[in-house]
Amino acid sequence: MRIGIIIIFHNNETDIDTTFFIEQIKASEYIDLCFVDNESKDATISVLEDIKEACPTKVSVIEIKRSVSEIAATKAGARYMFNEFNLKHIGYINVNALKPEEQTLNALIKSFCTHKDGIIDFNLKTIKDQEIKKTLFKSVFSVVEYLQHIESSLLVTPTT
Repeated sequence: MRIGIIIIFHNNETDIDTTFFIEQIKASEYIDLCFVDNESKDATISVLEDIKEACPTKVSVIEIKRSVSEIAATKAGARYMFNEFNLKHIGYINVNALKPEEQTLNALIKSFCTHKDGIIDFNLKTIKDQEIKKTLFKSVFSVVEYLQHIESSLLVTPTT
Protein backbone atom coordinates (compact mmCIF):
# COMPACT_ATOMS: atom_id res chain seq x y z
CA MET A 1 0.00 0.00 0.00
CA ARG A 2 1.33 3.44 -0.97
CA ILE A 3 1.78 6.26 1.51
CA GLY A 4 2.42 9.92 0.86
CA ILE A 5 4.51 12.16 3.05
CA ILE A 6 4.50 15.94 2.88
CA ILE A 7 7.68 17.50 4.27
CA ILE A 8 7.49 21.24 4.89
CA PHE A 9 10.74 23.20 4.68
CA HIS A 10 11.58 26.83 5.45
CA ASN A 11 15.23 27.88 5.28
CA ASN A 12 16.50 24.34 5.94
CA GLU A 13 19.27 24.16 3.34
CA THR A 14 21.89 23.10 5.93
CA ASP A 15 19.57 20.54 7.57
CA ILE A 16 19.13 18.46 4.41
CA ASP A 17 21.59 15.65 3.77
CA THR A 18 20.98 15.16 0.05
CA THR A 19 22.88 11.88 -0.25
CA PHE A 20 21.10 10.35 2.75
CA PHE A 21 17.68 11.45 1.45
CA ILE A 22 18.32 10.00 -1.98
CA GLU A 23 19.52 6.68 -0.52
CA GLN A 24 16.47 6.39 1.78
CA ILE A 25 14.04 7.31 -0.97
CA LYS A 26 15.50 4.85 -3.46
CA ALA A 27 15.50 2.06 -0.85
CA SER A 28 11.87 2.68 0.17
CA GLU A 29 9.07 1.15 -1.83
CA TYR A 30 5.53 2.50 -1.90
CA ILE A 31 6.45 5.95 -0.58
CA ASP A 32 5.74 9.19 -2.42
CA LEU A 33 7.20 12.41 -1.06
CA CYS A 34 6.02 15.96 -1.58
CA PHE A 35 8.51 18.60 -0.49
CA VAL A 36 6.84 21.95 0.23
CA ASP A 37 9.22 24.90 0.31
CA ASN A 38 7.49 27.59 2.36
CA GLU A 39 9.20 30.77 1.09
CA SER A 40 12.80 29.89 1.92
CA LYS A 41 15.33 32.70 1.57
CA ASP A 42 18.31 30.31 1.31
CA ALA A 43 19.01 27.57 -1.26
CA THR A 44 16.49 25.07 0.19
CA ILE A 45 14.51 24.90 -3.06
CA SER A 46 17.67 24.11 -5.02
CA VAL A 47 18.56 21.24 -2.67
CA LEU A 48 15.01 19.87 -2.90
CA GLU A 49 15.10 20.06 -6.70
CA ASP A 50 18.40 18.10 -6.66
CA ILE A 51 16.71 15.32 -4.68
CA LYS A 52 13.73 15.38 -7.05
CA GLU A 53 16.07 15.10 -10.03
CA ALA A 54 17.67 11.98 -8.51
CA CYS A 55 14.28 10.40 -7.64
CA PRO A 56 11.80 11.82 -10.18
CA THR A 57 9.10 9.18 -9.77
CA LYS A 58 8.96 9.37 -5.97
CA VAL A 59 9.49 13.07 -5.23
CA SER A 60 7.47 16.19 -6.03
CA VAL A 61 8.39 19.76 -5.08
CA ILE A 62 5.99 22.61 -4.43
CA GLU A 63 7.37 26.11 -4.00
CA ILE A 64 5.22 28.55 -2.05
CA LYS A 65 6.35 32.08 -2.90
CA ARG A 66 5.06 33.77 0.25
CA SER A 67 5.14 32.38 3.76
CA VAL A 68 1.99 30.56 4.86
CA SER A 69 0.97 28.69 8.00
CA GLU A 70 1.86 25.05 8.59
CA ILE A 71 -1.78 24.14 7.94
CA ALA A 72 -1.85 25.97 4.60
CA ALA A 73 1.45 24.40 3.52
CA THR A 74 0.18 20.95 4.52
CA LYS A 75 -3.07 21.52 2.61
CA ALA A 76 -1.13 22.55 -0.51
CA GLY A 77 0.92 19.35 -0.34
CA ALA A 78 -2.11 17.16 0.44
CA ARG A 79 -4.13 18.64 -2.41
CA TYR A 80 -1.26 17.99 -4.82
CA MET A 81 -0.64 14.43 -3.61
CA PHE A 82 -4.30 13.48 -3.63
CA ASN A 83 -4.80 14.83 -7.15
CA GLU A 84 -1.61 13.31 -8.57
CA PHE A 85 -1.50 9.97 -6.76
CA ASN A 86 -4.95 9.47 -5.16
CA LEU A 87 -3.36 8.26 -1.92
CA LYS A 88 -5.40 7.06 1.05
CA HIS A 89 -2.63 7.68 3.60
CA ILE A 90 -0.94 11.07 3.70
CA GLY A 91 1.21 12.28 6.56
CA TYR A 92 3.20 15.44 7.10
CA ILE A 93 6.39 16.60 8.77
CA ASN A 94 7.23 20.23 9.49
CA VAL A 95 11.02 20.31 9.63
CA ASN A 96 11.08 23.54 11.65
CA ALA A 97 8.83 22.01 14.32
CA LEU A 98 11.35 19.23 15.04
CA LYS A 99 13.23 19.61 18.29
CA PRO A 100 16.92 19.02 17.52
CA GLU A 101 17.57 17.46 20.92
CA GLU A 102 14.87 14.85 20.26
CA GLN A 103 15.14 13.96 16.58
CA THR A 104 17.15 14.99 13.54
CA LEU A 105 15.62 15.06 10.10
CA ASN A 106 17.78 12.11 8.97
CA ALA A 107 16.76 10.01 11.97
CA LEU A 108 13.12 10.85 11.40
CA ILE A 109 13.24 9.86 7.72
CA LYS A 110 15.03 6.61 8.56
CA SER A 111 12.53 5.82 11.30
CA PHE A 112 9.64 6.57 8.98
CA CYS A 113 11.02 4.28 6.27
CA THR A 114 11.56 1.52 8.85
CA HIS A 115 8.05 1.78 10.32
CA LYS A 116 6.05 2.60 7.16
CA ASP A 117 3.82 -0.47 7.49
CA GLY A 118 3.19 0.21 11.17
CA ILE A 119 2.22 3.78 10.35
CA ILE A 120 -0.28 2.60 7.75
CA ASP A 121 -1.73 0.02 10.18
CA PHE A 122 -2.02 2.67 12.91
CA ASN A 123 -3.66 5.08 10.46
CA LEU A 124 -6.18 2.41 9.39
CA LYS A 125 -7.01 1.71 13.04
CA THR A 126 -7.36 5.44 13.76
CA ILE A 127 -9.72 5.88 10.81
CA LYS A 128 -11.77 2.83 11.83
CA ASP A 129 -12.12 4.08 15.42
CA GLN A 130 -13.42 7.49 14.35
CA GLU A 131 -17.14 8.00 14.56
CA ILE A 132 -17.22 10.69 11.89
CA LYS A 133 -15.49 10.26 8.55
CA LYS A 134 -12.89 12.98 8.15
CA THR A 135 -12.39 15.09 5.07
CA LEU A 136 -9.20 14.80 3.04
CA PHE A 137 -7.40 17.59 4.86
CA LYS A 138 -8.51 16.51 8.31
CA SER A 139 -7.32 12.96 7.64
CA VAL A 140 -3.72 14.07 6.99
CA PHE A 141 -1.74 12.90 10.01
CA SER A 142 1.42 13.99 11.80
CA VAL A 143 4.19 11.51 11.03
CA VAL A 144 6.06 12.59 14.17
CA GLU A 145 3.07 11.82 16.41
CA TYR A 146 2.46 8.45 14.74
CA LEU A 147 6.13 7.48 15.05
CA GLN A 148 6.15 8.42 18.73
CA HIS A 149 3.12 6.20 19.30
CA ILE A 150 4.53 3.28 17.31
CA GLU A 151 8.00 3.46 18.83
CA SER A 152 6.61 3.74 22.38
CA SER A 153 4.38 0.71 21.77
CA LEU A 154 7.43 -1.24 20.58
CA LEU A 155 9.17 -0.46 23.88
CA VAL A 156 6.31 -1.91 25.91
CA THR A 157 6.91 -5.60 26.46
CA PRO A 158 4.02 -7.86 27.40
CA THR A 159 4.07 -9.39 30.86
CA THR A 160 3.42 -13.06 31.38
